[in-house]
Amino acid sequence: MSAEERRHGLARGRMIAVLGVLLMGAVGLIASTQPWYFVELHEVTEHPLEVSGAAALPVLAPLSLAALALAAALAIVGPVLRIVFGVLTLAIGGVLTAMTAPLALATPITAIASTVTEATFISGNESIRTLVARITPTAWGVVTLVAAVVIALFGIFIVVSARHWRSSGRRFAASEASAQRGAGPVDAIDGWDGLSKGIDPTGVDDVNTPPPAR
Repeated sequence: MSAEERRHGLARGRMIAVLGVLLMGAVGLIASTQPWYFVELHEVTEHPLEVSGAAALPVLAPLSLAALALAAALAIVGPVLRIVFGVLTLAIGGVLTAMTAPLALATPITAIASTVTEATFISGNESIRTLVARITPTAWGVVTLVAAVVIALFGIFIVVSARHWRSSGRRFAASEASAQRGAGPVDAIDGWDGLSKGIDPTGVDDVNTPPPAR
């Protein structure tokens, strides 16, 4: 593969990064509302307590929302901020991975403590441990762990490739619109950027071309 082909492939990286981080952030946000554990107590075995992702990991929803916001911003910011946002995306993915792994691979009593305390008014990890008969985890912890790892990987990808992404401002500048008529289709983000500037991203019309005489 030639250097030009590699650069062209990296030029599509913005769309890949934006969609990827958006998707994984949405997964994290959804996971925060889903049950991660079902807890059976010695005194109450017929109706297990349901521990949501937000209760097991309170930072999950805020960090997922932050990832969504960063992904949206990546669609419009310049080269310097792309790298900054890439570092922030990596940090969010790293923090979520570090905090989710113990919950997905084991069941620490701290993950269910707040829910048990709310239901029984008993606090303290040791006291709660004596109340718990069984903890049944669901798949949402593992799903969230995978999403967190992918967010971190996208953060690395953004930092490495962001400087090669196409600049929508230059691409759709009026002075270059006619020169790029034969460049072929553009991605969705660039297309919207061009339309917002009054430029046809298909290259059919040039904003500098006067309307035909009637």
